[in-house]
Amino acid sequence: MVIKKNGDIDNVLRIHESFWQALAERDLVKRFALCTESITFIGTGHDEFANNKQEYLELNKRALEQYSGTINLIFEWQKPIIIDHCAWVETSMVWQQFINEKQYNEEIRSTTILQKIDNQWLIAHVHGSSPDYRLHSGEFMTNEKTISRNIELEKLVIERTEALQDTITSLKDAQETIIQAEKMASLGELTAGIAHEIQNPLNFVNNFSEVSLELIDEMSDEIKNNHINAAFELASMVKDNLTKIHHHGHRAESIIKSMLQHARKSTGKKELTDINNLCDEYMRLSYHGLKAKYKNFKANFTTEFDPSIGRILVEPQDISRVILNMINNAFYAVNEKDSIADGTYNPLVSISTYKIGHDVIIKIKDNGKGIPSEIRSKIFQPFFTTKPSGRGTGLGLSMSYEIITKGHNGGIEVESEEGEGSTFIVRIPLAHS
Repeated sequence: MVIKKNGDIDNVLRIHESFWQALAERDLVKRFALCTESITFIGTGHDEFANNKQEYLELNKRALEQYSGTINLIFEWQKPIIIDHCAWVETSMVWQQFINEKQYNEEIRSTTILQKIDNQWLIAHVHGSSPDYRLHSGEFMTNEKTISRNIELEKLVIERTEALQDTITSLKDAQETIIQAEKMASLGELTAGIAHEIQNPLNFVNNFSEVSLELIDEMSDEIKNNHINAAFELASMVKDNLTKIHHHGHRAESIIKSMLQHARKSTGKKELTDINNLCDEYMRLSYHGLKAKYKNFKANFTTEFDPSIGRILVEPQDISRVILNMINNAFYAVNEKDSIADGTYNPLVSISTYKIGHDVIIKIKDNGKGIPSEIRSKIFQPFFTTKPSGRGTGLGLSMSYEIITKGHNGGIEVESEEGEGSTFIVRIPLAHS
């Protein structure tokens, strides 16, 4: 391989510059006198190519017909390389066009290949292209048609942008409506569970109240008969009953508080919250709610909570929505599998809490149908749902993901085996508690 000396480079650059300058001067005779007969050309457009000198000449003629104004050519840089009888020049140049007394610039990049034939350098191939318009370097245009088309496109972009803005506003409104519907749907599922759960403590309150009234009457009689020891025994029984009434009254209060908390709009304010109680409460409310809603619903559930966790700093309304959504999904999964099972299937949902390092972990596990691997990466996307039409909005998991990751700097992972079940693992850092 022989790299040629400066004399050859000067000749190559002279031929190269004359070739391009002849186009700016509209002198196609001069331009094509510098070319081989077999010259080829590739441009930017899908039909901008030529396989020989005649085809390339026709392309040049059509190009010059489009440029009605004066053309000035400015070379920004040229990089020539010569090896043996072959040379190529990489070039960046600016075409200045004056149309209706207004200057427009078009930047052109080209690679030109030359051959040395009979001791004369001739153009053998040209690859020219226009890069993306760069507004910071000035307005790059090509011709009057392009200018006119750009003006039309700018108007169209403005119109489309305004229409898109209206669409975005409508979508935001629709999303707010759907999110509210999602919250109300989960609240509706809670209502039946609350009715069932609250009935138990109310029954205890009523029963122990009636028994206590009878015991007080008996105690009054014993006092009248001066049976002090018997009266004390009855008083102790009344006290025990009042303690139970107080306990179940608080239980009813806790259930109502959970419902109101879930229905209330999130304030974003974190509070010290007993995460174990929250998980236990919503597991039971979800279970009884779904059992009241679906006649054929049957499932078992288990709980296992780490008592050392205590109270942690979270946004209780948001965390309750996350827990309820995942428990509902788990019960839905086992119920779907149970509907097609052979009778030996035992639907089971479990929830557990524990600590790993500086994180609190909430694990919701089911032995339902599992999540197919091909859709597992999509389940946290907004509006993605595997449920039939009308059975899910596709916002539950995406909202949960946002609450945990953005609101609590935590994370949600899913482990699933198709046909065997799924496990959702919620991680909440204690560092932010």
